Amino acid sequence: MKKRLIFVAMLVFVLALFDVDGSALLEDVPTAESNEVLSLSRDESVVVRIVDGDTIELESGEIVRYIGIDTPETVHPQKDVQCYGQEAKMRNTELVMGRHIYMSKDVSETDRYGRLLRYVYVEDEKGNEVFVNDTLVREGYAVARTFPPDVAYQQQFARDEQAARESKLGLWSTCYE
Repeated sequence: MKKRLIFVAMLVFVLALFDVDGSALLEDVPTAESNEVLSLSRDESVVVRIVDGDTIELESGEIVRYIGIDTPETVHPQKDVQCYGQEAKMRNTELVMGRHIYMSKDVSETDRYGRLLRYVYVEDEKGNEVFVNDTLVREGYAVARTFPPDVAYQQQFARDEQAARESKLGLWSTCYE
């Protein structure tokens, strides 16, 4: 019965995207690029520990893994510290350590290790919002790595990775010569 209700709800949602003549009304649906969808529900916390370049610990003790990106390993039990891993961890530290952050989720709540999956934001010294996940990609500390169904910023991350590659920023200047 529960599966049937979920199916009906999904069907109603999909049908709502189409006009009576069957043409899509997608221009009326907010996109992740405009940040309207994901900013509806934002959690707040303070970062107490940097695990590595793409993982942090919150004051609640929860571990957060940044969605859509991957930084070189520094603490993987079966891998050595990878090229540019320490630099990525240091940049993540500069961005969020001890700071008040805002987080939004995509589709998944957690990964297979029980870590929260989130997009992370912090305010800079001028009060501007900084999208941490994207900053790490744009500056060459991370690669775009999307795992469906969490794909809201997939295109943005891919564009920013390509720009970092072309500019030979960060790990693109050292690890992939």
